[in-house]
Amino acid sequence: MNLENVFRTGSFRSLISAVLTNKALRNGGLRFAERKIQDVLVNGNSDGRPTQVQQDKSDYLIAMLHSACRNLERGLISKHVLDRLLTVFLENVICNSEASSRAEERLGFAPPFFVTVSPGMRCNLRCTGCYACSNASSAAKLDWHTVDRILTEKEDLWASHFTVISGGEPFMWEDDGLTLLDMAAMHSSNLFLVYTNGTLISKDVAKRLEELGNVTPAISVEGLEAETDQRRGKGVHRRILQAFENLREVGVPFGISVTATKHNWDLVTSNRFADFYFDQQGALYSWMFQYMPIGRGHTLDLMVSPEQRLEMLERTWRMVRERKLFIADFWNNGTLSNGCIAAGRRGGYLYINWNGDVTPCVFIPYADMNINKVYHGGGNLNTVLASPLFQRIRQWQGAYGYEQPADQVDNWLCPCAIRDHFGEFLEACRACEARPIDSEAQAGLTDAEYHRGMMRYGQDYERITGRIWDQRYVSGRRTSPVLDKATA
Repeated sequence: MNLENVFRTGSFRSLISAVLTNKALRNGGLRFAERKIQDVLVNGNSDGRPTQVQQDKSDYLIAMLHSACRNLERGLISKHVLDRLLTVFLENVICNSEASSRAEERLGFAPPFFVTVSPGMRCNLRCTGCYACSNASSAAKLDWHTVDRILTEKEDLWASHFTVISGGEPFMWEDDGLTLLDMAAMHSSNLFLVYTNGTLISKDVAKRLEELGNVTPAISVEGLEAETDQRRGKGVHRRILQAFENLREVGVPFGISVTATKHNWDLVTSNRFADFYFDQQGALYSWMFQYMPIGRGHTLDLMVSPEQRLEMLERTWRMVRERKLFIADFWNNGTLSNGCIAAGRRGGYLYINWNGDVTPCVFIPYADMNINKVYHGGGNLNTVLASPLFQRIRQWQGAYGYEQPADQVDNWLCPCAIRDHFGEFLEACRACEARPIDSEAQAGLTDAEYHRGMMRYGQDYERITGRIWDQRYVSGRRTSPVLDKATA
């Protein structure tokens, strides 16, 4: 989102700090910050992106600030955690443009913004459709030294201080008696976003998270109690509510992670759902992941339809713009990230799993490199960026819009390499001889019916959203209201 453009001046960073720490200055400071964000992102638009793309980013960043202020007003963020977040998130993650520029100059290319690591495959739940196929007996994991090296290299080579941890269940990972929280303590300059089922966040774990101040859990829910327990197991939702309570008591900010399917999409994009998790439970943010047909028991039948996806897009923006809620949909909000962020793109990321497989994205189960082999051969994280599969995807990203002038950017409402452009993705996998990382991915390479279904889905959604993109983004018209169905 090029947030460093917004926070570049020390005075504005000081303003944000004042807004977050000084209640007396909050309302006036928020209004000033909103004007500044709008001026830099939309009126300035130094990157030359489509105007409405910049308006989307502005509206979203403003919603982020309002969400943080609401939780501060409610006393849901402890002073220690706030102090740590101002240092780690504001200074190290968002405002490190000088360090990032030095890294780019040193490397000769712009490195990724973050890395997602799944250090272990073990999980205490067995959820239907788990993309990772995790279970309690899965022994596959990265050792402590490898995870430590990955984090150290991304800091030293790329000036990256944001790390996403997934799984398996991250709070089950340990090596030689050391855990994820020990890793977070060792890499205290990083902000860790941890995707977790939440059932292991006891009062003691919550207290340790508050002491660290650089970890925020994103806890998975499928809806309310009935929907969550149906997929995750009876009683899981009650354990999640206890985790929320444990985190609120000590002032650790948390969010939710939601998988939207054709069965629950209406609920998880409703005001009733938002009221419960944001207003009643105190969630700071929500990440929405539309079901991807990969992993255990994958099926195209669970995907939200193109029509449902468009309605989700409209509802999400309504929540962001009208209620100022911090909600991001991994597939529908491609304008926030200038399209697909996979394959180590500038401002993007790459994924490393428990076997060391390096894939372009968490939801792309194909790899042509393995970090263990890279390290054994004397390479480092820069080596994996030269992956033929990564290079092929980055070339597609550039041609599709990332490296194009504003009037030639293709439809970022359809941003995903695998979900929205499966034909091109399959061709890239075959050309680069990318190997499947599990048996489910192996089946996906040879299933012609699966291929046809995925390609038809992308074509249908492009047909539905193409006119919206042309009218509201490429034409350069700026608008804050949500998309209206008439243009579809």
